[in-house]
Amino acid sequence: MDNFTTTFGNSVAQAAPIERAAFIRKTYTLLAVAILAFIGVEAFFFATPIAGIIASLLFSGGAMGWLLVLGLFMGVSFLANRWAVSDTSKAVQYLGLGVFILAEAVIFVPLIYLATSVSGDGSVLMKAGITTLGLFLGITLTVFITRTDFSFLGPILAIGGFAALGFIIASAIFGFSLGSVFAFIMVAFAGTAILYETSNVLHRFNTSQHVAASLTLFASVALLFWYILSIFSSRD
Repeated sequence: MDNFTTTFGNSVAQAAPIERAAFIRKTYTLLAVAILAFIGVEAFFFATPIAGIIASLLFSGGAMGWLLVLGLFMGVSFLANRWAVSDTSKAVQYLGLGVFILAEAVIFVPLIYLATSVSGDGSVLMKAGITTLGLFLGITLTVFITRTDFSFLGPILAIGGFAALGFIIASAIFGFSLGSVFAFIMVAFAGTAILYETSNVLHRFNTSQHVAASLTLFASVALLFWYILSIFSSRD
């Protein structure tokens, strides 16, 4: 998770109240725009043959192909984050966020295909989205009301992230299913990541880094939505 955090200058928590309020407003407005952009890109994909092409390519590669895609996604995510934290150009920062949104939209295509076909519930995306939004808002309010610094969660998330990645790689290589229990664990992991990253918005970013902060939060929300959607679309 530390790939999505940075520290330049004084933190938002140390800024003047008016600057802090402006930063928070910009960050969460841009986060809302990013989520809407993600929804718009997915809608465009599924309204055109693009979604079918992406799904066919990802499904045809099998488990090892999915690992390659995951590796490419991690590489693109790292690059997008580096651009988003750039202190030289706002255009580069927004480009980083845009690239990350597009990468998330692409990698979500097969899951959305499976969710809508396996569950047999046409409202599964809406249900998962509402649940994700509710959890995100609850966690965010917890941080802002308590004003607690949750940076101590960083090492825990790092260890948990490596463990989760290990299970994902092992499942792809040895062909076993991770199941719904793993999805529930990852929902808890993603919720903890949102708690940590929301705290970082106040304590590790400065008031000029609202683009990077928005990308950080968007990444955690996307992770949470991924596993909630996996649970809602499960046959169990």
